[in-house]
Amino acid sequence: MASRMNESSDSAGRGSVPLDSPPSQDERTWGMLAHLSAFVGLVFPLFGGVLAPWVLWLAWRERSPFVGEQAREALNFNLSVLIASLASIVLMYLYVGFLLCVVLFVGWVAMTVVAAIRASEGIHYRYPLSLRLVK
Repeated sequence: MASRMNESSDSAGRGSVPLDSPPSQDERTWGMLAHLSAFVGLVFPLFGGVLAPWVLWLAWRERSPFVGEQAREALNFNLSVLIASLASIVLMYLYVGFLLCVVLFVGWVAMTVVAAIRASEGIHYRYPLSLRLVK
């Protein structure tokens, strides 16, 4: 299956410019950092993992579609993890939350690393278990 590229002409009529060209090395690096920035949550628990991707999303969403998309994905995923963490803390009173916290932490680290690797390869990565809260 051949992929189609969206093309548009510039105002001077000098030809077509691909709209979905592959991200540059700089964009791939920033996309990777958008995912890895969630590890700030290890230093500043709860909201640190959300704050860093949010700042990157705000800074890059207008400058680079790829970096903006990856930062938004990281933000949505970390918001989802924050919500699940709060639910796990409540469930600790039933002793189920302790196991959920361990599983959640291991899954968070694993999926964040996978997302960072994919972004560094220039792949538009979407987390499989994520609420799409930020559009």
